Amino acid sequence: MPKILIVGGGYAGFYTAWKLEKWLRSGEADVTMVDPLPYMTYQPFLPEVAAGSIEPRHAVVSHRRHLKKTNVISAKVTHVNHAEKTATITPPTGEPYEFKYDIVVVTAGAVSRTFPIPGVADQAIGLKTIEEAVAIRDRVLTNFDKAAALPAGPERERLLTFVVVGGGFAGIEVFAELRSFATSLLTLYPEISFEDTNFHLIEAMGRIMPEVSLKTSLWVIDNLAGRGAQIYLDTQLTSAVDGKIELSTGAIFETDLIVWTAGVMANPTIVRHTDLPIEERGRLQVRADLRVGTEDDIIADAWGAGDVSCVPDLSGGGVGGNCVPNAQHAVRQGKLLAKNIAAVLRDEAPVQYFHKNLGAVAGLGIGIGVFQNSKFAMTGLPAWFAHRGYHGLAMPSWERKLRVVWGWVNNFFLGRDNVSLSATQHPRGAFVEFASRPKPPAPAAAPAAKTPAAPRAPRAPRKPTVKAAAAAAATSAPAAEKAAAEASASASK
Repeated sequence: MPKILIVGGGYAGFYTAWKLEKWLRSGEADVTMVDPLPYMTYQPFLPEVAAGSIEPRHAVVSHRRHLKKTNVISAKVTHVNHAEKTATITPPTGEPYEFKYDIVVVTAGAVSRTFPIPGVADQAIGLKTIEEAVAIRDRVLTNFDKAAALPAGPERERLLTFVVVGGGFAGIEVFAELRSFATSLLTLYPEISFEDTNFHLIEAMGRIMPEVSLKTSLWVIDNLAGRGAQIYLDTQLTSAVDGKIELSTGAIFETDLIVWTAGVMANPTIVRHTDLPIEERGRLQVRADLRVGTEDDIIADAWGAGDVSCVPDLSGGGVGGNCVPNAQHAVRQGKLLAKNIAAVLRDEAPVQYFHKNLGAVAGLGIGIGVFQNSKFAMTGLPAWFAHRGYHGLAMPSWERKLRVVWGWVNNFFLGRDNVSLSATQHPRGAFVEFASRPKPPAPAAAPAAKTPAAPRAPRAPRKPTVKAAAAAAATSAPAAEKAAAEASASASK
């Protein structure tokens, strides 16, 4: 069987594998999907996860639960050598190894695109993963807990100041959701007033949400301004060192939370480590039929889709003639990709990707939304229902749909579950603090040093006794006689 390698398990990768299981006959191909995460993240739900409206686990789709026939590998693909049809797979533990394939599908997605602004890399957090959304939610709740225990002052103001950089759909949604979240928390924190909370959104362009009409975008700005949020247009962030925000307008203030949503870029782990063609903006060059290559040149057995790829938009609505990187395109490209791969395996012609934008819908907090389709716009509560209805149905699998909708129903009756779990970032903290440890062995006692004995005083000579004197005299008498005799003999000679 031909081996199909899918690089990435996001929207496009997951849907490609999911639909290949449907379209391929038994024994027609062996499919392997490689992704460092064991789940697909439904990114339109991240703002609601950050605001506590959706349980984090309900916004992801387990690979192994829903891909029954696909070989799932939790690892990174760090190099694709299509000339030799090998990929380097780097697991979280163990050594990298080579994987031989016959067909490669590159759906590695995108990552946050940042600029070399001082402090951003150290202080900001993105909104591309479920972990980031959870961290944002916990930071807001933790800051409210800290601020409630502080008197009015700079530190309290810093904790209650929240900044979002980027006025696209993701930025506006998380900004508005956090504003709604903070307002709902005020009933639980009587020590904090509405005026104590500060929300700032920074956008370098002259407008927000380019996907909707100018009139609709102005309505969003007015709505947020009425809710106590401030939007800076034609403004750039110049520094964020230690949370001190400096803007091109000269404004300066401090914050403890900076959410970065100012654009995305193709996953550099793949596009910088492959011999497949890359276009000038750093994305995989893909044809309208989702095969890698150009209109005049096809790279055999290589396919691409999703945010990592530059796919022509045949509807004419794309920026620069190409599909914009969003969930609408990634999901539909993944579905078509599975059909086209199955068609080519059966010597049939692939179909070109064509999708006309269905419009844009965004949630701006509980009960507030916007919807735009061509010249038709809808705002407020009806648009909010449209937002939840569309994304609730777009969530893959009925199992996931039911979990999300059931969570919304629970929140309607019970309210949001406003508990910070920031301690999960250091799960062993409490255990380590109180854990008993063996006492270190006592050091061996050093041998005691001997004190030198004091010198004895000389004894006075004893007087000889009468008996001792007599014995000495008796002993010395013969010796004296012998000496005298020897002296006499010597004289006579």
